[in-house]
Amino acid sequence: MNTKVIKESITDMMEQSEDYTLFADGFDEAIIGVDSLSNRVVYSVAKCYETLISRDGMDYDEAEEYFAYNVLGSMMGEKTPIWCYDLWNFKK
Repeated sequence: MNTKVIKESITDMMEQSEDYTLFADGFDEAIIGVDSLSNRVVYSVAKCYETLISRDGMDYDEAEEYFAYNVLGSMMGEKTPIWCYDLWNFKK
């Protein structure tokens, strides 16, 4: 399923439940699901790194640093996305 369809499906699901969720701009490819309790979008951190590396030409360390300061550090309230660390995909 392509990422546009996934994002639209999540948005439709939230509208039906009269709830809302927040998305992280530029990381649609990293969406891995929705938390069943909070209805927050769940992103794969490893896939976010892959996006930064392929899209923005960063190396792994640059992607890790950028993500830590510019994405993880962006708290947007109770509907802030959930960041899932894929332990088996990490360099370190």
